[in-house]
Amino acid sequence: MKSRLKQIIILISLITIHQSLITKTVYAVCPVCTIAVGAGLGISRALGIDDAVTSVWIGGLILSMSFWFIDWIGKKRKKPLTTNYQLLTTASMYALTFLPLWYGKYIGRSNNTLWGIDKILFGTFAGSIAFMIGKWADQKVREKKGKQLFVYEKVVFPILTLMTTSLLLMYVLSNMGG
Repeated sequence: MKSRLKQIIILISLITIHQSLITKTVYAVCPVCTIAVGAGLGISRALGIDDAVTSVWIGGLILSMSFWFIDWIGKKRKKPLTTNYQLLTTASMYALTFLPLWYGKYIGRSNNTLWGIDKILFGTFAGSIAFMIGKWADQKVREKKGKQLFVYEKVVFPILTLMTTSLLLMYVLSNMGG
């Protein structure tokens, strides 16, 4: 368990360092992120991290990109998008991530399931829910306190829920032997 946790921390650190120091502003979000997700799955598999755990972060990333893209379009249009367009945008983000993973045979392998559900789909769903809980918790704290409690609270809450979900899922998988 400790070695898996260490591997996850190393993976997250490498990704964070790469994003902070190397990358420049990119406007082509979906294809780049889809490739990054595929590469991340490959790296995490090489490190021995289960697809379900890695996919928790994929779910958070997809939802975060969706919110960012919806805000960006809203600013360009000078008015917010309707709920239908927001749902379409979010569904498109999931499709642009899942379709290449399915064609690349990452999704849909019969021996890569958890409780009968593909591990990548399961982890992505769990990560999306965790991200939403983190976002909701941040909004509730701001609502109750009338302000943010600390700098980067908006980032920390979703990250903490994603980390907690990853650790819980790792614990469950280690006790299942899978």
